[in-house]
Amino acid sequence: MERIDTSAVAHAILDAPGWARVGITAPSSCLREDAALELARAIANAVIAPACETVEAQTSLPL
Repeated sequence: MERIDTSAVAHAILDAPGWARVGITAPSSCLREDAALELARAIANAVIAPACETVEAQTSLPL
């Protein structure tokens, strides 16, 4: 099993939407669950597609 880079996880949490980072402290359990799922998605995306991979941000259109 491959070890997860904790630095990448920390950056993924910080790069997650602000509402999700704040939402995990909300008094509503529904909002906390939605926020936790959003944070989990951000972390999973960072682990699946590490920052070292080059992803083209904009597709080129034929001229």
